[in-house]
Amino acid sequence: MLALARGLRDRGHRQQIVSPEGSALGTRARSEGLPVASITNLPKLRRLLREFDVIHAHTGRAQNLAFCATAGLSVRRVVTRHVAFAPNHPSVHRLKYTLTCHGVIAVSQAVRAALLGAGVSDDRIEVISTGVDWPASLPNEEERRAIRSRWSFGDGDFVVGHLGAFTAEKGQDVAVEAAALLQPRMPQLRMVLAGDGPLRDSLLTKGSAVFPGHVSCRAEFLAALDLFIMPSRSEAWGLAALEAMAHGIPVVASRVGGLPEMIEANESGWLVAPGDAGELATAIERAATDRETLRAMGMRARERAKRFSLEETAERTEAFYRRLLA
Repeated sequence: MLALARGLRDRGHRQQIVSPEGSALGTRARSEGLPVASITNLPKLRRLLREFDVIHAHTGRAQNLAFCATAGLSVRRVVTRHVAFAPNHPSVHRLKYTLTCHGVIAVSQAVRAALLGAGVSDDRIEVISTGVDWPASLPNEEERRAIRSRWSFGDGDFVVGHLGAFTAEKGQDVAVEAAALLQPRMPQLRMVLAGDGPLRDSLLTKGSAVFPGHVSCRAEFLAALDLFIMPSRSEAWGLAALEAMAHGIPVVASRVGGLPEMIEANESGWLVAPGDAGELATAIERAATDRETLRAMGMRARERAKRFSLEETAERTEAFYRRLLA
């Protein structure tokens, strides 16, 4: 959402971000000079939102609030669907995405398919993938060596990393199991699972992976890696994998959700069955056998990521707004 707000600001649009009091999003948005208001009550929210043409929600709860606060107003309500799993109650899902908004942005074709499966009309859906900030340059070998040294990784180590919330959908447990399978035959393997979440503590004592918690400098973290993994069981899009690709790091990802739309199998990365630690381990081992091929794949991944830019996301979102307003 914050990346989209930056893109729309660059295109000259007046915006207002509404977020819960004390949220990380609100704090970051304010630090970048974007206007932020906190949710206190519906009447106040209604007075604020009536000044705008488009109300764009990014969660189910925000969608409900936007509808309640703007019912009867001459605004267009948009919601971005960031999850790909099938709803438990398709009929309720269909009514929600038909009656409470005028248009739905699906972040991948997989999300679109889930919406269609619930009965949402195709003419209400626009597929707009979430873009990534594509770095114009990358650290050279000397700089990468220094970064790896700060992480206590040597030249002979093969470093595999992941960034994400520790939830069942993200599959960090599968990564830990794969690392355990590889340890006897890949003593140089170093697996780093960054991030936080409800399942992190349960994995701390399992296997030999490193759990650094929240990583503030993502670019430096990615520069320390040889390979990025995305062992998700469900993934609407997979922005962390796209970010790794933009930094020239090839990806091994599950064949779920939007990940196959992002990664060209055996060109910019590898795709494996979700939940299969053995297949994930085999892909990691294959990637480690030929460093030159791995580096070439990383450069192809970087070029592939260029297709999913923040500018493209903002441009296509703006066009969708204009279509709804027309």
